[in-house]
Amino acid sequence: MAIRIQPTAQVDETAQVGEGSSVWELAQIREGAQLGEQCVVGRGAYVGSGVRIGDRCKLQNHALVYEPAELGDGVFVGPAAVLTNDQYPRAVAPDGSLKSAADWEPVGVTIEDGASIGARAVCVAPIRVGAWAMVAAGAVVTKDVPAHALMVGVPARQIGWVGRAGHRLQERDGAWVCPATGEEYVESEGALSRR
Repeated sequence: MAIRIQPTAQVDETAQVGEGSSVWELAQIREGAQLGEQCVVGRGAYVGSGVRIGDRCKLQNHALVYEPAELGDGVFVGPAAVLTNDQYPRAVAPDGSLKSAADWEPVGVTIEDGASIGARAVCVAPIRVGAWAMVAAGAVVTKDVPAHALMVGVPARQIGWVGRAGHRLQERDGAWVCPATGEEYVESEGALSRR
């Protein structure tokens, strides 16, 4: 499978782009970033230095993934979503001098396999989004998200569960059932597992 990189994209020579991946117009992939196989990086998306992205991920147009983020396989990051990296953002030090890269310690967002981050959502580092979780469009995530959780609002709060197909699970006879696939899940101590 060929790698497709549009002429207006900026991919640093030290970045790794996996087989079958596509990097579209005006996207930027910085130094040392690792992009897995069969990924799609949309128009104007940004991947920071050293960011690690698994296989078959999609970063939609203008998604911003700042270092040191880590994305598992099959992760979806919606249009204009942001994964932050600074707990104490300031342009200047207390004395008024311009801060440099040495004046801060980046913290990352980790997104586990299959999770989805909706359009214009913001994940405020440091947090972990569990596997197959779904963060709704416009949500602001400020704390860790359990696997399969459905998160909405500002700040984001859990309103239910989603299955691997992305559909909201329905409670039936003591289990959570996916209306699209029929997969069943069991909830125990605030966590979901497949039956």
